[in-house]
Amino acid sequence: MFGIPGKQAVTITPKAAHQIARLMGSAGHAGLRIGVKKGGCAGMEYTMEYVEATDPNDEVVEFDGARVMIAPMAQMFLFGTEIDYETSLLESGFKFRNPNVTESCGCGESIKFDETLGAK
Repeated sequence: MFGIPGKQAVTITPKAAHQIARLMGSAGHAGLRIGVKKGGCAGMEYTMEYVEATDPNDEVVEFDGARVMIAPMAQMFLFGTEIDYETSLLESGFKFRNPNVTESCGCGESIKFDETLGAK
């Protein structure tokens, strides 16, 4: 797994933890798995899915009742990311503040990572 001993791969804000825990509890899921996939106008997109069990290769981050699993292929791209939950007049949703992102599209759904990450 990709990481620094003693440092969590991602951080979860209290608002995001509350929302993840609420959704986990309402449907009995084991947690929320996040990852990345090719797609979108900038080249990559975040993925999120509720899962019933932890994969042994997942990086697991728990905070205040929320459990987030990071898919193995996404760990290097998500290291250092803060997951937040924001509510505005027009929308509500999870927001990723990722220091590894070099570009994002106008809609905010698609991202591009530092190209040196894939070479490691």
